[in-house]
Amino acid sequence: MKKLGLDIGLARIGVALSVDTLAIPHSTVPNDAAAITAISSLYEEANAVCCYVGLPISLSGSKTASTQMAIDFASQLEACGLEVRLIDERLTSRQAAGNLRQAGKNSKQQKGIIDASAAAVILDFALSSEISGQLAGKTLEEVHD
Repeated sequence: MKKLGLDIGLARIGVALSVDTLAIPHSTVPNDAAAITAISSLYEEANAVCCYVGLPISLSGSKTASTQMAIDFASQLEACGLEVRLIDERLTSRQAAGNLRQAGKNSKQQKGIIDASAAAVILDFALSSEISGQLAGKTLEEVHD
């Protein structure tokens, strides 16, 4: 049962793919008109059962402009028939940057892989939060409540 993790950014979308219980950085996709199709195709090719979308919430817990962007993107994915769950992604980009630094990558080297690495952090958190086969995170309906 493969799952995708997505880190939605203004310019790029980081993508991670699960292999058993591991979250592996996969790729980045330009956040443009073709993004939904590209993610949907990857979901189908991987025979994924869920797409975890990072939900950017401020440290105080309030919604931001980026929060709505992620919700809108997740809604479009769900409209294409994908199972979508939203995962709190506070500090995932910072954690991904720290992980890459520990792996010996400087800021310049991180540029092309930071988004996919952040998606892997999101997916890793989701995978470790799944309980007894239940998907982690919140549905779009739960986020709108």
